[in-house]
Amino acid sequence: MTQRICLALDLVDDEAMIAEYERWHRVGNTPPAVIQSIREAGICNMEIFRAGERLFMVMDVDDSYDAAAKARADAENPAVVEWVKRMARFQRPVPAAGPEGTWIEMTRLFRLTDHPQMGGTPA
Repeated sequence: MTQRICLALDLVDDEAMIAEYERWHRVGNTPPAVIQSIREAGICNMEIFRAGERLFMVMDVDDSYDAAAKARADAENPAVVEWVKRMARFQRPVPAAGPEGTWIEMTRLFRLTDHPQMGGTPA
């Protein structure tokens, strides 16, 4: 069974830096060890979307995914540590993440499949 986790982060408001951040995320530019660490953590798929300087990450994870275990493994992986350090210069945490935060998990507010089908308009 998979679970979906959504996270947010802001980029520094600088077009050249945003372009460089995007370049690092193109196929072939992200270090293979980083991609491998993502997959080994039980992340089945990960997508990042951008609207202006706001980033939105969607992760589909399997039952083996453990955020704390992923954080520990990342801290011990030199390639991931270097990647995180490199990406930090492009990033600004959203205010809810606090000054030391980066990606922050978002709270789901709505899911269409939770609402029964019905006709008419709300009263």
